[in-house]
Amino acid sequence: MDLKYSFILIYLACLQTNAQTCCSGGIPLSNSIGLETTDKGTLQLALNYDYNYLNTLNFESKKLDDNSRLRITHSILLNIGYAITNNLSAEGLFTWVNQRRKITQFDNENLDQTTGIGDAIFLLKYNFKNAIGENSHLALGIGTKIPLGSSTQKNSDGITLNADLQPGSNAWDLIYWFTTSKNFNFRPSLTISSRLIYRDTGTNNSYLGDSTYQFGEEFQSFLSFSDQFPLLKTITNPSVSFKYRNARQDKINGFNLDNTGGNWLFIIPNFSINITPTISFSTKAELPIYSNVDGTQLTPTYRITSGLLINIHKKTEAININ
Repeated sequence: MDLKYSFILIYLACLQTNAQTCCSGGIPLSNSIGLETTDKGTLQLALNYDYNYLNTLNFESKKLDDNSRLRITHSILLNIGYAITNNLSAEGLFTWVNQRRKITQFDNENLDQTTGIGDAIFLLKYNFKNAIGENSHLALGIGTKIPLGSSTQKNSDGITLNADLQPGSNAWDLIYWFTTSKNFNFRPSLTISSRLIYRDTGTNNSYLGDSTYQFGEEFQSFLSFSDQFPLLKTITNPSVSFKYRNARQDKINGFNLDNTGGNWLFIIPNFSINITPTISFSTKAELPIYSNVDGTQLTPTYRITSGLLINIHKKTEAININ
């Protein structure tokens, strides 16, 4: 028998014994934090729907010819941001999630799914204008992931599901956030920006009742190019980003867990349009270019995110002089 198919059969057998395997199918928390800098008193509301489809099985960097394992995550993401001053702002991210995992083999189908409120993030950001030259911004942020979601949901047989399928993590994380952008005199609407995010993960000390579980620490970096163009009496903002993600192995009871962690590279085309001066609509796709995972894992096939951004500016009161 071909070695590749022998490996796949062994892998499927492991699934039947509930072996833990990781995937990038969860809620895009740190990936979705970081609203744009605004003027003092501005309230920002962003409501997005995120669809993450995973049907690509990798062994390290090699794609396996197997589509028996499918993972789909539906997420509703609500960002709320407020500019306390022209430089200091606060942001919260709240989530709702439905995760589905389907395994098909030998004409048998096994479906597990969870639904509920996910974890949240609170972030404080400080912006330094013109820190790296004229028409530039540099901002630093620090925050925490708040474990609001359930981490003890069970399947139809009453068995508690693995950590990667739960809406929540039952652990507090630290979030470190950095972004910088630059505009140019020859074309002021052209923006080149970068963003770095590091997530220092906490530990769930009651995993499956008497164990501990820690998701791997995560680092993400983005490089983006965007511009603005007029269209039908409004403004459009197309952009393209490149995203690198590194996740370390998860740990259970302090020991590294096989088939978790890895490195990914994505390209993210994005298009937004101003519906009104204060409301914009955007949609983007996240497409994998390269992935190299630890062991055998289900990795992203594509992700689509669409939604609205509303800017509510503080009204200034006119002063009448009689």
